[in-house]
Amino acid sequence: MTRKMAASIREKYLARFSAKWPFATKVECEAHKEEGLMRADSEHLRTIFNKYASVTEGDEKFMTYPDFIQRFLQLLDTKDYNEYTLQLFGSSIDTSRDGKISFTEFQAFEHLLSLPDAMYRLSFQIYDRNGSGFLNFKEFEDIVKHTTLHKTIPFNFDCDFIQLHFGVDKSRRISYAEFTQLIHDFNEEHALQAFRKFDHDNNGYINAKDFEEIMISLKSYLLTPFVQENLVSVAVGDFHKKISYAYFTAFISLLNNMELMKKIYMAATKRDVNVACTKEELMYQSQEFPQITPMELDILFQLVQLLHQTQQSTERQMGLVMFQDLEELSPMEGRETPFSLQLQIAEEDLRLETGAERTVLLQIAESVYRFGLGALAGATGATAVYPIDLVKTRLQNQRTGMMVGELMYKNSFDCFKKVVRHEGFRGLYRGLGPQLVGVAPEKAIKLTMNDLMRDRLCNKDGSIALWAEMVSGGIAGASQVMFTNPLEIVKIRLQVAGEIVGKTKVSAIGVVKELGFLGLYKGSRACFLRDIPFSAIYFPAYAHFKKYFADENGYNHPGTLLLAATCAGAPAAALPTPADVIKTRLQVAARQGQTTYNGVIDCARKILREEGFGAFWKGTPARVFRSSPQFGVTLLTYELLQRLFYVDFGGRRPEGSAAKPTHLQDQLSRNPDHIGGFRLALATFDGMERQLGLCLPKFRNAVTEGTT
Repeated sequence: MTRKMAASIREKYLARFSAKWPFATKVECEAHKEEGLMRADSEHLRTIFNKYASVTEGDEKFMTYPDFIQRFLQLLDTKDYNEYTLQLFGSSIDTSRDGKISFTEFQAFEHLLSLPDAMYRLSFQIYDRNGSGFLNFKEFEDIVKHTTLHKTIPFNFDCDFIQLHFGVDKSRRISYAEFTQLIHDFNEEHALQAFRKFDHDNNGYINAKDFEEIMISLKSYLLTPFVQENLVSVAVGDFHKKISYAYFTAFISLLNNMELMKKIYMAATKRDVNVACTKEELMYQSQEFPQITPMELDILFQLVQLLHQTQQSTERQMGLVMFQDLEELSPMEGRETPFSLQLQIAEEDLRLETGAERTVLLQIAESVYRFGLGALAGATGATAVYPIDLVKTRLQNQRTGMMVGELMYKNSFDCFKKVVRHEGFRGLYRGLGPQLVGVAPEKAIKLTMNDLMRDRLCNKDGSIALWAEMVSGGIAGASQVMFTNPLEIVKIRLQVAGEIVGKTKVSAIGVVKELGFLGLYKGSRACFLRDIPFSAIYFPAYAHFKKYFADENGYNHPGTLLLAATCAGAPAAALPTPADVIKTRLQVAARQGQTTYNGVIDCARKILREEGFGAFWKGTPARVFRSSPQFGVTLLTYELLQRLFYVDFGGRRPEGSAAKPTHLQDQLSRNPDHIGGFRLALATFDGMERQLGLCLPKFRNAVTEGTT
């Protein structure tokens, strides 16, 4: 995978290590990514195999179980380890069951780990002791009896659950597909048996201490330190002296589905991790996920309330849940897994992306790059909506004073028809040349300054406050006036020139000569009054609309980009219209009989006195219908150009430009000898314990040692 395919911070750091640990991602389109690990090169794999293989027979080398499990994968300690577990893990790779691992078996196991169901396949190979491809009851029973869960609360094998899977006489063998459902349901059956064991009165209730014992004994892999310490508190927090079976199953289900709960939260908040969510909002969103029940949400908010009381944080509000709360309740939080190891690398990359360690030359190159793309995007947007801009300008310049006479245009549509009728289709593009000359640097500096200021004002975690967004936009708007004002005054005089019958043809060069350098900045104060609030409104609104319209993976399709940019343009264009009217009046050369103005305040007073308050809002529809699509096209072009011609300067990639990585590539080993499928070996073994409950003893002093 190249750096151009990096979709986020986590994908970017994977790209940075791809030269050392190669893997590939198949891309069908930007919207849909199908990721998978590239199989390791055979020669490279053999080199690594020979590095760890300690047995040589003839010309062939072999790994022992300790070579593979302890030295290569580093799953067990080399001194204090459980022999039974070592043999069990080793035999799952040793398909010939001769106590040695050949290169062929090593390579086959690497392929197994590359499969999407590797966790279940590896579990099946561990249970299938004789390597027949089928699992019998004795094999299943033997493994379960050696787990730490069984030693704590023994499982009753004389139950309907076992009979349904293996038959009444327990002679039936089950296939791999059947095993996946068996192991999935087994942990819930074990918890059910434990509940029945402690339900002494057979009334469907257990006390809080028994509930705590079951959870710690059988579901410890689902418990964070906080949850484990507060099991009794949350259970009796709603004045329950005893725990019902419904509450018991809902509690376990909630912990099992904590990752799903995060997805529900992200859907409810439109992927904003800084928004607090109410129970009602989560409940409404969870209707799309039948795995989550109202009782589970009640338990979640009980846990969150306890969490807030414990931390006494002023930033978190009671009765609301934040994404950070879900992180702290998640079983993955705080575990030393491949995910957390890779997250350390991601955090390091995040520090790089803030610009703290980027050279000045690299930052300048990034600004030049953004300026160039902004210029192309601005020219595209201006051309697309120029006829609307011409109509807007002529309406705003139309006077209603007594000396002017009959109005030339009744409305925007009437103006459009008359321009086409009297000046032809080309009349709609009168003044486009100077517009394109000026709009390139104008839009370029606005987009570049906004990006630059957002990078400077964002928080360390990449988030940015609303005030910082508005300040960034306002500075971007102010910076463009040096280009905007000369451009606007020339454009406006060319646009209204067609209204004057019989007058000598007006050219851009002629307007510049007539005004002079200082004259080109006539009305600049009004231009500031218009452009600063416009950008202060527009860019924050666009950022939030982008987030709102993004899909479940945080990706913005071109359609949602256009929609977000267009929607943001409506309020940004409408609200500063009075400043735009004043600017237009100041910049247009007054004809005989028309009122003249001496500055912004004088112009505002005379418009109010002669034409009324409504005159300040002339051309608002045309301005909205011009600015909204113009910036829609401009921002769409700008974003797509950044994707098409992406260059990594070590800064942040535009939000929504790529989908977030899915779970597979978040759990890659950082051991350089773990190539291909072996990059997911540690995560796969961890998943067997965390998700399937296959908790085997790892140390010599474990409770199973006497039976091994």
